Amino acid sequence: MARAEEKDTGRLEAFSDGVFAFAITLLALDVKLPHLAGQEAEASAASLLNGLRHDWPNYLAFITSFFSIFIMWVHHHNLFRLVRRVDTRLLFANGFLLMMVTVVPFPSAVAAEYFRTPAAPAACAFYAGYFVFVGLAFYLLLLAALRRTVCSSKLTNETLHRYRAGYRLGPPIYFAASVLAYVSPWLTMGICTALWIMWAAMTRMTATESSL
Repeated sequence: MARAEEKDTGRLEAFSDGVFAFAITLLALDVKLPHLAGQEAEASAASLLNGLRHDWPNYLAFITSFFSIFIMWVHHHNLFRLVRRVDTRLLFANGFLLMMVTVVPFPSAVAAEYFRTPAAPAACAFYAGYFVFVGLAFYLLLLAALRRTVCSSKLTNETLHRYRAGYRLGPPIYFAASVLAYVSPWLTMGICTALWIMWAAMTRMTATESSL
């Protein structure tokens, strides 16, 4: 049996896992207790339920952003199963992605805060527009990781092209969603939600390919 290729990415993967976990934790901090009319001592079950219903944009933004970050982590994990060594280009590309990931809670909070106001189109355009840059960051990481000098020698050209074709979809679709926010904020959030569902479906393919 051929000796397995030596892998030199442990520190980078551990650091990245910590940043992804931190970003998800920040999302949870934006989920606040509902504000009830009157004093808390006089709160009723009905007023609490109304308060919970009133805060549904916070829950929607949290769920969409949580799964976006989680699916990115899964793809990041699968991608680094193909990487055997780290160089400066890969370090900086990974750092750029992590910087973008840690800021995801901010556009999520903006979308949640202003979704029910006249500023909803701008808030949702900002939310989707930010993910354009997240998608670009992930694609840059892909280009840095799937180079012959750093990735597994077993990576085929077919697999490489499949990865690149799949990850090219994110930025233009998020850009379209950002523009469509001025037509319907609901449509924009629906597209963003559909995208993480699509990325989730792609994880099966990336997991298979990274098991080479």
